[in-house]
Amino acid sequence: MLTRKQMELLEFIKTRMDADGVPPSFDEMKDALDLRSKSGIHRLITALEERGFIRRLAHRARALEIVKLPEAMERAPFTPQVIRGDRTDPPRGAMPVEAVHALELPVMGRIAAGVPIEAISHVSHHVAVPGSMLSGKGQHYALEVKGDSMIEAGINDGDIVVIREQSTAENGDIIVALVEDHEATLKRFRRKGNMIALEAANPAYETRVFPDHMVKVQGRLVGLIRSY
Repeated sequence: MLTRKQMELLEFIKTRMDADGVPPSFDEMKDALDLRSKSGIHRLITALEERGFIRRLAHRARALEIVKLPEAMERAPFTPQVIRGDRTDPPRGAMPVEAVHALELPVMGRIAAGVPIEAISHVSHHVAVPGSMLSGKGQHYALEVKGDSMIEAGINDGDIVVIREQSTAENGDIIVALVEDHEATLKRFRRKGNMIALEAANPAYETRVFPDHMVKVQGRLVGLIRSY
């Protein structure tokens, strides 16, 4: 059984697919369902995917596959279709996977995109990363994301983030921050005077503000890998 909101979202996606051949944006979904934030749409899409009604497709902007419809929406024979975001530019820096050389990076455990967790200092396994994703000189490593505080920046629970080691950051960078020498978290960096704000990309989480001596930049986000 689907909830009313889940049914409304599935109907809206199918209607747009039938009319335009492309899916609605998250903003359009949010407005159509009268929700206050896009995080609610993320939750509804995840619920529909878990129940087997839709499937998100990797490496494509705004791409979904409708796998099945509930009986209430079955009015004619239905063939699953791929909804492609052909009218939307691909994410900046997106690369065709088959065209790049892969390198292995160490995955240094898990990083909190939510409430900070203890600092990470050991290699749990390795992951293959496109070589052109490794920006500039210096060392790189990877972390598995835990939590949903960066979901509106496109970073989901379970994603692998690629980090370039560095100790400085510009305002707006997404960084690995070490707080008080024992808590590690993935947040957006903002500096004002001698204070540093660590901003979430989810309205459910508050911005945390610290004196600059309490926050150490451990690296900057340069890439992301997602498995489906």
